[in-house]
This record gives sequence, structure tokens and C-alpha cells, in this order.
Amino acid sequence: MRIPLPRPRSLAGQLFAMQAVLITVVVAGSALFTYVSDRSQAEQAAERHATAVTRSVADSPSVREAIRTPDPSAKLQPYAVEVVRDTDVDFVTIMDPRGIRWTHPDPDQIGLVFQGNTAPALAGRTFTETYTGTLGPSVRAVTPILDGERIVGMVSAGIRVEQISQRAQGQLTALIVVAAGALGLGAIGTYVINARLRRHTHGMNADELSHMHDYHQAALHAVREGLLMLDGQYRVALINDGGRELLGVNQDEDGADVVGRSVAELGLPAPLTGALLASEPRVDEVHLAADRVLVVNTSPVTGGQRRGSVVTLRDVTELQSLTGELDSERGFTQALRSQAHEAANRLHTVVSLIELGRADEAVDFATAELELAQALTDQVVAAVSEPVLAALLLGKTAQANERGVELVVSDDSRLDDGLLPDTLPARDLVTILGNLIDNAVDAVQGGVGPRVTVTALTEESGAELILRVCDTGPGVDPDHAEAVFQRGFTTKPSGSGGRGLGLALVSQAVARHGGSLSVATAVGGGAAFEARLPLREAAVAKSPGGAV
Repeated sequence: MRIPLPRPRSLAGQLFAMQAVLITVVVAGSALFTYVSDRSQAEQAAERHATAVTRSVADSPSVREAIRTPDPSAKLQPYAVEVVRDTDVDFVTIMDPRGIRWTHPDPDQIGLVFQGNTAPALAGRTFTETYTGTLGPSVRAVTPILDGERIVGMVSAGIRVEQISQRAQGQLTALIVVAAGALGLGAIGTYVINARLRRHTHGMNADELSHMHDYHQAALHAVREGLLMLDGQYRVALINDGGRELLGVNQDEDGADVVGRSVAELGLPAPLTGALLASEPRVDEVHLAADRVLVVNTSPVTGGQRRGSVVTLRDVTELQSLTGELDSERGFTQALRSQAHEAANRLHTVVSLIELGRADEAVDFATAELELAQALTDQVVAAVSEPVLAALLLGKTAQANERGVELVVSDDSRLDDGLLPDTLPARDLVTILGNLIDNAVDAVQGGVGPRVTVTALTEESGAELILRVCDTGPGVDPDHAEAVFQRGFTTKPSGSGGRGLGLALVSQAVARHGGSLSVATAVGGGAAFEARLPLREAAVAKSPGGAV
């Protein structure tokens, strides 16, 4: 027969037991401290009281007169008994300078030597001590009796230690009664609170709650996607590692954690903040955050009233980058296919001219085509010798020509090879200039005299790289000059993908390098986009003259 193991005590029960023990320890410690403190204070009070009694007796004229008589005990013993009765001390002993008693609570001790120290009193000062005499341990004071300058006797008054202990024990008994009442009230309050806790924890014990917490933390850290929970006031209630990384909000500027702060205070882009603050659900919305492209989903948590929302974040930065690269590769492929087709036609023409016996005309025709292609390459390389940008411009020129758009590099362009610093990677330059050119080509395609002009140079001081793309398209409404960068802007018709992230990615890359991005009306109409990127001093030193 299997004996069932006892179920671990619930968390509420453990808390009740722990709090009861804690209250007991605190009360017992307080009682002990109070007892020791009261005992010490009682001893000090006894010393002060005994000192006052001895000095009062020593200063009494009747005591000095009795000492001068032949039998001092006859008058001093009744006086000492009266003083003991009236002053609440246990004994008053009057003695001669040799320590021979004249008075004592026990008449049989009169005439015997006083048990205790008398040297300080014989030296003329009052002192106190705890000493075990004929009445047992006592706190006593001894003071000299002076007749002028001469010591004619000594007085000792004391209170038994047993009496002091009884007084402290009386106070301790009262304290224990009060402490027992406090313990009872604390136990009742603890029981009520723990009963409520048991309802909220559904009777789960500490181990079960601990396991749930461990699973909860492991799940949060294991999920690569961002998870953000907001309370009813749109404050961050919980955020996992992925969410911190994707939003770039590990800590604020003061070093404080973001948990507990409002979403509006996190410094996120306005469109993303608006999505997080929205009361209605958001499904697969694309937003920019710092240097990432995120897909945002929000779902409100309701239960009779709004209790907050759950936000999931997915990083699609690499996907968007790969999509852009795929589009560029697709454009290059189409351009190469068209050029291959044209090259085949031209080759057939050359072959046909040779077959017709017109070799000179075939050479002239082939040479003209090569000179045209070489002239375009020489023009681009002469203006922009930086290899990555030069290759990008050559490819974009071929793509634009295939789409019926003339793409030219302006005469004032000048960007030497080796000028750009390592902190400005070629990938970001391709993102910036490539998207600006694609946007311009889309804007002018199908128009009259479609033309795109590209300018790449450094300013005279060499501190900034300037990339400018102008087109002959319809231009940008000045009222939308900021929106085209913040929310993504596209001139592509519906059905072409509708990504609308080109200009937003440009803005993101420029901001990442501390640059500026603007749009204005180009000379003769159209739009003129200009990106300015700062160059480090080390890079500027390579070309002191800057732009030529």
C-alpha cells in the first residue's frame, strides 16, 4: 500500500508561521531588552536614593550631637530605624571612623565591624558599591560624617538587590501582558491577511509559485522577439531582453530602469509611440525604432475595464535590407538582360557588315559603342573615384536608362578614393544614395524629359560628405516635408509592393551617423533631397583640400 506523501504547506501557511515566529522573537527580544534596561535603571536609581539618604543623615545635627555622647547607639539606633521606615531603604548603618557599628537593623550586629569598603569615605568622599553584607547583596552608599574638618563617623544606607529585582520583575510582568496582547492581535491580523493571500494564490504553495516564476523568467529570456506589457496608464509593467534591445531602452539617461515609466517618456519615434498608446489593436504594422525596422502587434488586456496591453515586436531590419538588395539585384539582372539583348543585336549587325564586305563600317560601329560605354565609365569614375559609390552609380545609370530615365552625375561632384572613414560603412552609403536614386527614378518615370542628377562631394572644409539627388518630377509638398521621412514615403503606385520604407531607411541611416537629411524644391521644379554626413578628423586629414 502506497502511503501518500504530505503536501507541502501552502505559501500562506508558511507566511503565517514565519510572521508568528517573527512577532514572538521581536516581542521576546523587546522584553529582554526592557528587563535589562529597567534593571540597570533601577540599580542607578537605588544608588542615587541611597546616596541622598546617607548625605541627609550625615548632615543631621542630631546625629553629630549623639556621636558626642558616651553611648551613641542609644540615640542613633531609634533614629536609624525611623529613617529606614520613612525613606524606603533596607538599612541605615552609622559607625565610628574605625567601622564599629552604632546602628544596624539586627541589634545583635551593633558593636561589630562594618562589612564593606570604607577607605573612600575616610578620604572624605561619598561613594557607592554593590556588596554582600549581613543582609545579603545590596546596593549601598557610604559617606563621611564631618564635625568641622574632622571625620567623626560614617553613614551607610543601602537597598537589597533582591528588592531591585522584584521591582524590575513587576515591570516585566506588565510588559509581558502587553506583549502577549500585541502577539495575539498580530496573529489575528496575519491570519486574516494570509487567508486573503490564499485566495489570490489559488491555494498554491511556495514551490509551485517558485516554479511558475522560473518558467516565466526562462520564457521571457528565451524568446528572441520583443515582449512589452503596459498597464492601464500606459506605463511599462514588463519588458523582456528582446524588447529592450529592439527598442534601445535598457536604461534612461539617468541610469534608471524603464519599468514603471510611461511609453511617452521612452524617447521612441512618434509613429511607434502612437502605435503603443493606441487603444485599438494593431496588427503587423511596420515602424522604425532607432536603427531597426520593427513589425508591431498590440492586443489590449480587458477584464471589465482596460487593464493595459500586450505588445510583441519582431525585427525585420535584415529582411528589409535583403529585400532592398534583392530589388537592386533584380534591377541589375534586368539591365544586364537588356544589355545582353542589345549587345546581341549589335554583334549581329557587326557580323552582317563583315559578311557584306564592309569591314571598315563594322569597326567604326563597334568602336563607337565601346567609346560610349567607356565615356560613361570615365565620367563617373572621374567624379566619384570611391569604388563602392562609383559601382552603385554605374549600375543605377544602367537601370535608369532601361526605364527611360536619364541619370547623370553633376560636374561639381568630387569624392576621392580613401576619403571616407571606417565609421561610415559602404553599406550605409549604398542604403542612403541607392534609395534616394530609386525614389527619384520612380518619381520622374513616365514624365516629360525624365532626368535625375546626382551630386557627391565633400564641403570645402572637408568636415561633411554631401549626397544630393535632384529630379524633374512633381516634387514634394512642403507640408509633407517631414512626414516623408518619419512615416515612409513612396511614389510607387499601389501594387508595386507598397513598402514605403525607402526614405525612412535613408533617414534612419543618416541619423545613425549624426547627419542631417532635408528635401527642397529643385531648380526648375522637382524634388532635391540632400544628405549631410559628418566625417571624422582622421578622414578629413586624408584630403585637406576637401571638395574640388
